[in-house]
Amino acid sequence: MSTPASGSAALRNRADPADDALRLTRLEARLPPLLSVIAGMVAIPVFMLALAVAWVIAQASHRRGPRLARLLLSVQFMLLAAILVFSVITKPSTSQYGPMAGIAVMIAVSAMACQYALLRLAIPGAISTAAMTGNLTNTVLSLMDLVSRRHPLLPVDAGRLTRSFHLLFGFLLGCVVGAAAVALLGDWAWSLPAVLAGVAIAVR
Repeated sequence: MSTPASGSAALRNRADPADDALRLTRLEARLPPLLSVIAGMVAIPVFMLALAVAWVIAQASHRRGPRLARLLLSVQFMLLAAILVFSVITKPSTSQYGPMAGIAVMIAVSAMACQYALLRLAIPGAISTAAMTGNLTNTVLSLMDLVSRRHPLLPVDAGRLTRSFHLLFGFLLGCVVGAAAVALLGDWAWSLPAVLAGVAIAVR
């Protein structure tokens, strides 16, 4: 036999759809900014640690130039392949803010840190892929100088402009292809950068 007290307790324990929807709305508004702060706190130390590890690998290998580039490209390939395997197994895309997604991001950050270290340590004369906003700025301003009939504001360097344009075009193409791959392939989308990283090892 139920009592008034037990009845009221049952009502309190019963989920209210309207209340749940309100709480979800509040979480959607408040949680992502907090998670972005946490991601910033974690990703930057991981990036720094990955750079330090890349330096240690380079120093311990006693390699320079193309031989060091091949080694660091191999490390980047292994990291991207690890993301692919990890993503296919754990499906981090199903929970964007879950721990599996965080681990995948950390591996990806390490792969990019390896790439940037590669350019600085093995090919220091190359234009960095780390600062695409800088490449975009150089490309646009240099193009404006080229089409202008007035005295150019920047030193003329057609070769550097061409290289910057190629990098920018490649970056934008990568963004488009990556977005399409995520939409079509889901967690298997990591197979594309992994394959390209493997191709990069063979580039002379």
